[in-house]
Amino acid sequence: MLPFPYDDPADTIRIGHIMPSSNSWAEPLTYALNRELDGKVTHHFSRIPVLRLGLDGQADAQFQDNTMVEAAKLLADAPLHAIVWNGTSASWRGLEHDLALCAAITKATGLPAVTATTGMYGVYQRHGWKKIGLALPYLEDVSRQLAQEYARQGYEVTGNAFLDISANVEIGAIRQDRMRDLLRAAARGKPDCIAVVCTNFPATALVAEMEAELGIPIVDSIAVTFLEACLAAGVTPRITGWGRIFDTL
Repeated sequence: MLPFPYDDPADTIRIGHIMPSSNSWAEPLTYALNRELDGKVTHHFSRIPVLRLGLDGQADAQFQDNTMVEAAKLLADAPLHAIVWNGTSASWRGLEHDLALCAAITKATGLPAVTATTGMYGVYQRHGWKKIGLALPYLEDVSRQLAQEYARQGYEVTGNAFLDISANVEIGAIRQDRMRDLLRAAARGKPDCIAVVCTNFPATALVAEMEAELGIPIVDSIAVTFLEACLAAGVTPRITGWGRIFDTL
């Protein structure tokens, strides 16, 4: 029998994640990020239907608050310490959408709530990073609107590298060499940091390698969501090997 990894289950910090249904990477990478916290923090996942990323009404309807609040309420049936929306749609829809979502989740569950997008902005603010190079898998129009939203929030976009993909399953199948090229393209404008905006884009595993090559910090959505959720639950995740956003906690 394998040893039970928790000294006392009553002391375990539990984080609930609301996930896009077609996402295949955030869960395994979250578990990988959590390895140094095994025995202290656990992650629990619920899904909402999300198949395609776009600006049309049908794509936008996937991200309605009521659907996410119902998923949060199911998660909250377990004893949790925080809930996170593990998706980046507010990066192009507008930050106010995620702020309203967090308030609605907290009202429905009594738990602190954060999102990938609130986490990204939180990292920029903590580090004083204002010039952002975008590395995106999305369609051109989504990428353009995302850059406009960053500008509306007071950030200078030094470059907008994108892959022009709409199907989330295709995003999850991108090969690592293509990710590396995207990060190199986002670095050309010499930003304060590179933002990888998508929680189904597994550049997370390349962050340390590409930060060393490019000399620029990389703010990866999957890593940021893990970080923000831990902080909301009262845990500071001082982990190694996953990039500069953890090295400076």
